[in-house]
Amino acid sequence: MTSLARTRSDPEPRTLFFADDGIVPNNPDLPVLLTPGAVDPASGAEAICALYEANGWHKTWTWTVYDFHHYHPDAHEALCAASGWADLQIGGPGGETLRVSAGDAMVLPAGVGHCLIGQSEDFRICGGYPGDQPAGTIVRAPEERDEAHSEQIAALSRPKTDPIFGEDGPLVTLWG
Repeated sequence: MTSLARTRSDPEPRTLFFADDGIVPNNPDLPVLLTPGAVDPASGAEAICALYEANGWHKTWTWTVYDFHHYHPDAHEALCAASGWADLQIGGPGGETLRVSAGDAMVLPAGVGHCLIGQSEDFRICGGYPGDQPAGTIVRAPEERDEAHSEQIAALSRPKTDPIFGEDGPLVTLWG
């Protein structure tokens, strides 16, 4: 197990639902989970990616978020800010802009649009995907949207573990 210090022993993520807006399909069944301060902001990217791996979330990466609206029809995505801050628009162009800072974690259900609006110079975020899913096909919205994506999103399996809190984490309960 990793030495990552979780800052919350009883996480209560904020849940956000986004309907299909005609630009991105979003996810009609599963909410976005946002957990501010989920991990110690000093943990660093390597420890966050190791935690994902320990909890069965793979194909991890550390980078930023694309600055165009996009979604993944074939994978749920875990995101945890490793350093700095960013404003991310979630749910498509009409969605909600959220500020995330080092230590904040979120899980985006397949289909949910996301886009970088602004960031600090030192912003880095770690991503990962459930072990049985690919590293998320990037679909630009609305240019590459395909109505078949809605069926693909609905058929996708739900993760067996929370990427930060494991098999007893809030994702398991909230996504059932």
